[in-house]
Amino acid sequence: MTSAVPTAATRKQTRDTADTTAPLPRRALDWRLRFGALSLIWGFSFLLIKVGTHGYAPFQVTFGRLLFGTAVLAAAMAVKRERLPRGARTWVRLTVAAFLLNALPFSLFAYSELTIPSTLAGICNATSPLWGMALSLVALSEDRPTRVRVAGLGLGFLGVLTVLGAWQGFHGLDATGTAMALLASLSYPIGWIYVRRTLAGTDASHLSLTGAQLLLATLQLAVITPLFTSVPARFPLLPLLAIAALGALGTGLAVLLQYGLVAEVGPTTAQMVTYFIPVVATAAGVAILGETLTWSTPVGAVIVLAGAGLTQAGRRAGR
Repeated sequence: MTSAVPTAATRKQTRDTADTTAPLPRRALDWRLRFGALSLIWGFSFLLIKVGTHGYAPFQVTFGRLLFGTAVLAAAMAVKRERLPRGARTWVRLTVAAFLLNALPFSLFAYSELTIPSTLAGICNATSPLWGMALSLVALSEDRPTRVRVAGLGLGFLGVLTVLGAWQGFHGLDATGTAMALLASLSYPIGWIYVRRTLAGTDASHLSLTGAQLLLATLQLAVITPLFTSVPARFPLLPLLAIAALGALGTGLAVLLQYGLVAEVGPTTAQMVTYFIPVVATAAGVAILGETLTWSTPVGAVIVLAGAGLTQAGRRAGR
């Protein structure tokens, strides 16, 4: 197919018309900068949880986190004129998803950081791909095991044992807090498998579904929190600001950044942020909170991340 070569007059007329009728395109922030911002936000979330628990009970930290996160998504939905999803069945399924992906893991991480460092909680979070790999072999027929992925699974859990100092009999480690952090990490892939099986064909947008999910998780914590905690006698400012930042940035803004990355560069690249979170969490915990770090923690974390990376090898980008 050929086209006529434009004359100088034609080109000038075209430029003039474009200048008067077409708005200048808005340049979106480069995805690499947004990727880095998301890594920092989620990495610092574990520090914010720790600071929040210095003044408030874990359930109160989680409730505040969800409340501020829901407010951010509600504002985004209002700007984009998105509506909440419809259908009783969808809302029932979203209630389960809200528990598995938000209410349960957020609460477990908050409770775990009462007794374990934020650095360890951040590293435990990096085991989610390992749990996801193990579960998908059973629950998702399209995720067939390969030698590389199975090797990654074994390597990743070897890294977990290294972080925990298994050869020392887990000396000096709070077993309950560590178990809570690992259960929180396990809850994420369980929730995503459930979402894929029950909500994949829903007509509502991702923003609408996530906004409804966070709203439901907030309501769940609004019911649970008064049953297990009392109203604080005072409201210390620094922990309160940490909770507000945790919700508005670590939950609300982070979700918006994540969906933007998935839409632009695909889920395979976007999920690579998982491997930067423990690095940021460890650096923040050591530099700001003064948490101690033995050689087994960074070495084990590298092994965990290497294993997690291998478990993702060969997965379809469209997922």
